[in-house]
Amino acid sequence: MDKIEELQKIIDKSNNIVFFGGAGVSTESGIPDFRSKDGLYNQKYKYPPEYMLSHTFYMSNTKEFYEFYFDKLVHPEIKPNACHKKLKELEDSGKLKAIVIQNIDGLHEQAGSKVVYNIHGTIYSNHCMNCHKEYNLDYMLKFKDKKEIPTCKCGGYIKPDVVLYEEMLPEETVEKAIKAISECDTLIIGGTSLNVYPAAGLINYFNGNNLVIINKEHLNVPGSLEINEPIGEVFSKIKVNKKV
Repeated sequence: MDKIEELQKIIDKSNNIVFFGGAGVSTESGIPDFRSKDGLYNQKYKYPPEYMLSHTFYMSNTKEFYEFYFDKLVHPEIKPNACHKKLKELEDSGKLKAIVIQNIDGLHEQAGSKVVYNIHGTIYSNHCMNCHKEYNLDYMLKFKDKKEIPTCKCGGYIKPDVVLYEEMLPEETVEKAIKAISECDTLIIGGTSLNVYPAAGLINYFNGNNLVIINKEHLNVPGSLEINEPIGEVFSKIKVNKKV
């Protein structure tokens, strides 16, 4: 049986699907990843990219942090691709119960998905380090154009609600993600190397029947249906029965 046909049969029979995704979901929309040979971590900068995305660097080199952050991580012009759109259809059909995503770009929400657990945070949420007032991305982008540090009306610096190195994952979001993964009958893992911890460890809570891997590179995950093709191409071939 063709692997796409096998995936289609799994989806048709499933009543509780969770999608766990990584950078490969967004690269097909044009957002660069981190760890591939052309990814951010293999490009040359004044400081290592991992250090520039650390809490220490944000606190000590805030202006340079934002230069890198706005240039490399904030892409409001990018649009959802076939994967994002198909997952939205699956949610509308009642089959997909949650998306657990490592990306910070907000593309699943742009596509219309409602239950999205952003375990590394999102560029669309920001808060003042001093008074904790919340700010949206549009407010932040005004400072990008002026090449200034985003500043609150109280004078405090604004920090993006994205998880930097040295920071903990958001506890409440992680708890909801664990609950969703532990209760689903089908877990679809897409566009991730499963090398980023502690996020990748969440899949260990899966107790269901069907484990599916959709990733360009081979991952050695026992008991899974593995499809090594671009994730957008795979999902574009899946048919979703509309909810009656």
